[in-house]
Amino acid sequence: MSVNYFPAEFEILRNPDKCIKCRVCERQCANEVHYYDADYDKMLANEHKCVDCQRCVCLCPTGALKIRPNENTFRKSANYTQQLMIENYRQSESGGVLLSSMGTPKEYPVYWDKILLNASQVTNPPIDPLREPMETKVFLGKKPAEIKYRQDGTLDTHIDPHLELDIPIMFSAMSYGSISKNAHEALARAATELGTYYNTGEGGLHKDFYQYGANTIVQVASGRFGVFKGYLDAGAAIEIKMGQGAKPGIGGHLPGAKIGEDVSRTRMIPMGTDAISPAPHHDIYSIEDLRQLIFSLKEATEYKKPIMVKIAAVHNVAAIASGIARSGADIIAIDGFRGGTGAAPTRIRDNVGIPIELALAAVDGRLRHEGIRNEVSIVAAGSIRSSSDAVKAIALGADAVYIATPALLAMGCHLCRSCHSGKCNWGIATQRPELVKRLNPDVAYKRIVNLVHAWNHEIKEIMGGMGINSIEALRGNRLMLRGIGLTQKELDILGISHAGE
Repeated sequence: MSVNYFPAEFEILRNPDKCIKCRVCERQCANEVHYYDADYDKMLANEHKCVDCQRCVCLCPTGALKIRPNENTFRKSANYTQQLMIENYRQSESGGVLLSSMGTPKEYPVYWDKILLNASQVTNPPIDPLREPMETKVFLGKKPAEIKYRQDGTLDTHIDPHLELDIPIMFSAMSYGSISKNAHEALARAATELGTYYNTGEGGLHKDFYQYGANTIVQVASGRFGVFKGYLDAGAAIEIKMGQGAKPGIGGHLPGAKIGEDVSRTRMIPMGTDAISPAPHHDIYSIEDLRQLIFSLKEATEYKKPIMVKIAAVHNVAAIASGIARSGADIIAIDGFRGGTGAAPTRIRDNVGIPIELALAAVDGRLRHEGIRNEVSIVAAGSIRSSSDAVKAIALGADAVYIATPALLAMGCHLCRSCHSGKCNWGIATQRPELVKRLNPDVAYKRIVNLVHAWNHEIKEIMGGMGINSIEALRGNRLMLRGIGLTQKELDILGISHAGE
């Protein structure tokens, strides 16, 4: 018998007075945690398999279950935490790289929580969004720097291709394969109803979703999965993925177990084979190479669609963004290191990249300093958790924000961080038919719509309290922000004053 060097991460508490042995927990758990023992006539659990997805707790008809962290502790060490020891044990067993899902659980500073918003009171009175107009419409793309006239004296009204959003919120890239078809449908339908956009991720576009093309951003990543002329023509914009916040400098990997018939057809790869995206684009090794791809995509779509470039937030992100702005891109998406993902090497997720707040402020400041801010729009992503985060991001210089985890939460995700296993009990990050059908897209899309409607109301209220009546007036308006508990260096990078100043 092999030795188990570490305890189960969670304890399952079952109240015997409430448990009626209905076996709902057993049927609902894709991880096979719960089972019925006929000899003892009782429900038991293999706690080592539990990921704390809360499915059994939510569906237990008598409320007999609770899940809590295992209180067993190793001997304390100033150098080795219990988590580090367990991770070493796991790698000693498998010989493989540790994989993790969603955002980092480490307690790095969350600058959103250290930034406060200003409010108006007397000399610049607040605005009541219930009784006065409040403009949340946003246009993403190049903005004209001046009024131009044709040779005959008439006004030149030509503008470059752009995206028109009714709200400054879009749904970030999540590929078909990493999430289920039902989850993709919910995002597409929500984006259509809200007047915004959702991103296909690097998994191509399922044939059933071409009908939502007017509200779709199609992505071109290093693996070029599912990319062909019809795919490029289908979307309202094209995003070139150069980096991702949860794993900067790393490519993608979708296990072959998730490559079923539909995913295979959509990604244009054989069934059952791993879908591996290289870390670099093998035709991009300079800004000049990126420029070539940008204009190749513009040529392929007859210059009718804006081209986005997505980059991870890293230490030299401002210089990178400056080069991208000059390369012909219309929109830059910056993804912070706290962003979620379906699967990432744990060490990369927890140690590479920088917070979106610092990256966003640095990029906006650099582009303004160089006089090219209106040449490109900025979308902030990676840990936009609430409407107040969105307002702060726009005040730091973003034109709009991407959200992903909040949309998954609206669908029922409990952040159990086991997406890479393909056993999502809520039917979101899985391709197993019996699990996929647990997510009803009719219900899921409406919950996403409700969430964003609520955020939009809050955004209007916050802006009204500032005495601001449009997103455009909020963009880059750092006078509306104050820091608390930050060092002078952090305040300088963010470009804001300390509270009380």
